[in-house]
Amino acid sequence: MRNKLSIPANYVSIKNKTINTAELLIQNGKIFSIKIISQNETSSLPYILPGFIDSHVHIESSMVVPSEFARLAVVHGTVATVSDPHEIANVCGIKGVEFMIENSKRVNFKFYFGAPSCVPATNFETTGATLNAENVLHLLQKPEIHYLSEMMNFPGVLKKDEEVMKKIEAAKKLNKPVDGHAPGLRGEEAKKYIEAGILTDHECFTKEEALDKLRYEMKIIIREGSAAKNFEALVDLLNDYPDKIMFCSDDKHPDSLVEGHINKLCERAVAKGIDVFKVLQAACINPVHHYKLNVGLLNEGDAADFVLVNDLKEFKVYQTFINGKLVAENGKSLIKSVHIEPINNFSAKEISENNLKVFTNSVTLINNKLPVIEALDGQLITNKMYVHPLIRKKEIISDIENDILKIVVVNRYKTAPVAKAFIKNLGFKKGAIASSVAHDSHNIVAAGCDDKSIAKAINLIIQYKGGISCVDEKSEKIVTLPVAGLMSDEDGYKIANAYSEIDKMAKSFGSRLSAPFMTLSFMALLVIPHIKLSDKGLFDGDSFLFI
Repeated sequence: MRNKLSIPANYVSIKNKTINTAELLIQNGKIFSIKIISQNETSSLPYILPGFIDSHVHIESSMVVPSEFARLAVVHGTVATVSDPHEIANVCGIKGVEFMIENSKRVNFKFYFGAPSCVPATNFETTGATLNAENVLHLLQKPEIHYLSEMMNFPGVLKKDEEVMKKIEAAKKLNKPVDGHAPGLRGEEAKKYIEAGILTDHECFTKEEALDKLRYEMKIIIREGSAAKNFEALVDLLNDYPDKIMFCSDDKHPDSLVEGHINKLCERAVAKGIDVFKVLQAACINPVHHYKLNVGLLNEGDAADFVLVNDLKEFKVYQTFINGKLVAENGKSLIKSVHIEPINNFSAKEISENNLKVFTNSVTLINNKLPVIEALDGQLITNKMYVHPLIRKKEIISDIENDILKIVVVNRYKTAPVAKAFIKNLGFKKGAIASSVAHDSHNIVAAGCDDKSIAKAINLIIQYKGGISCVDEKSEKIVTLPVAGLMSDEDGYKIANAYSEIDKMAKSFGSRLSAPFMTLSFMALLVIPHIKLSDKGLFDGDSFLFI
């Protein structure tokens, strides 16, 4: 293997805001020299710039393990991720975090993992593991753990909960940054949250909220995932705050990752007229400085982590290099798949239709109305509605005509009563879908038009100990996820195709949601307002109490 490599290109210096024709000499995985050939002039050569970084992502949401995520991401010029493994930590605890770290080491990609701060996210759900302050300190002391992951328990921060503050203090003592998660928090409460030492937030869904937090020196990570999409609301902040903005996907399904990654956000931002150097600062530079990442920034002596793109408008990636080695070229990944030994935590037993029935004498109606979750496309937040239920023989059933469908959560860790509620905006006219990906505790969540279909979808998940399923009277599909019920042990491109097929099937039932499975997976996430369903019951995210 050659230790030296010469690359002629249009050299993009983000720091100096210049583009020069240059020749870069790569030696032993580092940038040995940068020779400027033509000052302030470009040529027909490709443009060379630092690799893209996803500043906050749950690898598990891609339904593939880290090594497969890397295979898919490098094609789009991504060289590193700031990865919160709290999904698998909620299922398998510290062993789950260690699984992610060990698998990630088997490929040439730069994963920077955090110590999950909120496992479980709340005490109002059943999870597979608990990470207390002592466990978090243990993780933070590992060299592979670079920060304290998103502190979702913002009420605990504001009230200075002892366990919460111990976790934050542990990170601060070890000089590791603390990530935030405080949707809708404004004013004095936002100031108090930030003053606790929390430095970022990826949950802002309005520009006004982000500006509030920026005033108190918090950095804003603009999220554009498969379900939560905040790019349009926040991207203009780059014009005035280029040093305080980063990009992330947070949760990205495999088909979406095959289509594009952070490079697509760069393309969209430049198309809006935002200065390309400000865009690239958010995509490539700010994450390295904020998280103290060992990722090269295209300077002499840096690790040779960079991409070659066709232009600075479309950002179509020609080649991706990590540590001086070519890992992707012309849309093809050069990273090889590795063997995976799955880990899991799954004890659910098959259910029947009778477990899913909702009778009028088992619910409390307010003015003869039922509280209902209103799902919003492109958002994790939900609205709380009150509707007149459809009742047949003292049983409340799905009202397909008015798009009020039954949603249930089944405890995957032990036998327990099924939690039941109703949801609007899924749009199904028949059938049901189910998933063992149900943030953050990852019990089984399902929704559909009738109990027979819902039970069938759930039992498919139970049969394979994890996956996403879609069924109607005549057909069924499942994408199996044997790694913690969250990820596949197969080729990432194969899983992306399988996901695309099951997504099409769900949409053929009538759903108009851009990502029905991703939306469903967040309906049990209690820390996002305003109303959600855990395995213990319907929950009000504003009062933080069960309904």
